[in-house]
Amino acid sequence: MTAPRLALLASPAIEAQAALAQLEREFGAHPPAEADVIVALGGDGFMLQTLHRHGALGRPVYGMKLGTVGFLMNQYRPGDDLLARIAAAEPAVLHPLEMRAQTESGASVDSLAYNEVSLLRQTRQAAHIRIALNGEVRLDELICDGVMLATPAGSTAYNFSAHGPILPLGANVMALTPIAPFRPRRWRGAVLKAGTEVRFTVRDPLKRPVSATADSHEVRDVTEVLVRESRDRHVTLLFDPEHNLEERILIEQFTV
Repeated sequence: MTAPRLALLASPAIEAQAALAQLEREFGAHPPAEADVIVALGGDGFMLQTLHRHGALGRPVYGMKLGTVGFLMNQYRPGDDLLARIAAAEPAVLHPLEMRAQTESGASVDSLAYNEVSLLRQTRQAAHIRIALNGEVRLDELICDGVMLATPAGSTAYNFSAHGPILPLGANVMALTPIAPFRPRRWRGAVLKAGTEVRFTVRDPLKRPVSATADSHEVRDVTEVLVRESRDRHVTLLFDPEHNLEERILIEQFTV
């Protein structure tokens, strides 16, 4: 059986670069487009960067933690048989969110998010945002610091810090979570079906400007943001069986 060709990618961190040099000596170096598996060395930020840059290739991605945060990564264990770990790994298929943001200048900006799409106030003025689901207004005015829509994989990140729910992987739902809501004071967000189209409309964007961010891609001065889960695009992450993504998400729900 032919060994899979590995594309080895690493963050700029010293530890990640050292691991990259060692693995390249052992497995060689293949461009992502010519590889069977992409190996990402770093933290969650680098994993998201890898997915955005190379997700369209359709190659499975096996991450190893050599950064500050590694929820989407496996443990880095030098000396282990990397090919055996990859062969035994369990896949997790993730569908990104598709964001289309309209700006005050009239521009239309498209982007993808594997964790969340968030809207945030740009000034000291609170944001006033209308929320419509599948064309029907559900919340005419949310006064807040911001609001986000998170995937299950992203529900343990910024969404959880904003007191949003942790979502099981494969549940086909998304988390709609306000950030520091002022009015309605008792609204704490919603869990939506994955196929729901969410439209955020910024009320009074000149006085109360708002930015939209899809993972790390920020768009300033937005007036309207449309978000839906993509069914056509997906990425596959590989996880060691003893600590797969579904198990990690479950563990997070019982961590105190």
